[in-house]
Amino acid sequence: MAGEIPDLHAQERTGTGKGAARAVRRAHMVPGIVFGGDVDPLPIQIPYNVLIKKLKEGRFKSTLFNLKIDGHDDVRVICRDVQRDVVKDLPTHLDLMRLRRTTKINLFIPVTFTGEDVAPGLKKGGVLTVVRNEIELVVTAGDIPEEITVDLSGMNIGDTLTISQVTLPEGAQPTIDRDFVICNISAPSALRSAEDEDEDEPAEVPTVGDETAGGDEG
Repeated sequence: MAGEIPDLHAQERTGTGKGAARAVRRAHMVPGIVFGGDVDPLPIQIPYNVLIKKLKEGRFKSTLFNLKIDGHDDVRVICRDVQRDVVKDLPTHLDLMRLRRTTKINLFIPVTFTGEDVAPGLKKGGVLTVVRNEIELVVTAGDIPEEITVDLSGMNIGDTLTISQVTLPEGAQPTIDRDFVICNISAPSALRSAEDEDEDEPAEVPTVGDETAGGDEG
């Protein structure tokens, strides 16, 4: 189950329509709507600077939020759209969807690596390259994993670990339908440089008259 679901604070919006929306924006707020969940849509507004901060943090449209509005019960929501000004590219409206516990949603789940202290490849000086430090999964809103654990303890130099080798929480599945790479362990740079030098070193070529060139004189 996920740990701390971030809060998203909003206010109920009394007016609707273009005129009311313009008034909200003049007050440095962004109008929005909360819909879904067999409940009537609820007009809301969010402070402009709060929304900008959330958007800059990234993954806003794939993050589950605990929506808090005075006078209403907290509800889990996910953003379904952020409309922007075509010239300034600033947010002008957002749509939030209420979620039931059984709703399936796409979320990015962070990856945690274990076994680094005993991985044979790392003990030999190998270098761990993390290709994905988070994985987008289809999960149930009421059962969101806090993290995905990847065990490195059996990996050696040259090994690659893919999603098919990772044990995912029950009911979760990747959104990408292929066996993509999570990480790999490569040889240390010093060893790679030595191997490259060996490959670049020219082989000895026998010279004319050298005994090793073969053939009898006269």
